[in-house]
Amino acid sequence: MAQSDNFYSKSTSVFWACKAFTDGRTISHREAMNEIGAWRLGAIAHRLRREFGWPVEVEYRGSGKVAYYSLAPDTDKANLRFPRSAKALGNDGRAA
Repeated sequence: MAQSDNFYSKSTSVFWACKAFTDGRTISHREAMNEIGAWRLGAIAHRLRREFGWPVEVEYRGSGKVAYYSLAPDTDKANLRFPRSAKALGNDGRAA
């Protein structure tokens, strides 16, 4: 299995993050923990950028500098490449 196919978090976490991004959401670690018990949102965002070319942006908010992740506003979702665990979100790994 190629390293890009084996994220260091549960595949459901990767699927959740990809779905949140393609749905246009801005998500934080706290939301990932509350919604699915994920601890690796920063790692998922990093791998989506590095391995799959996703234009994931990060904005640090508040005095605690909490990271909020989202897709760049001008992202063409039809051209996104999906990791194996999130291919169900599109046809042949591409957004529908």
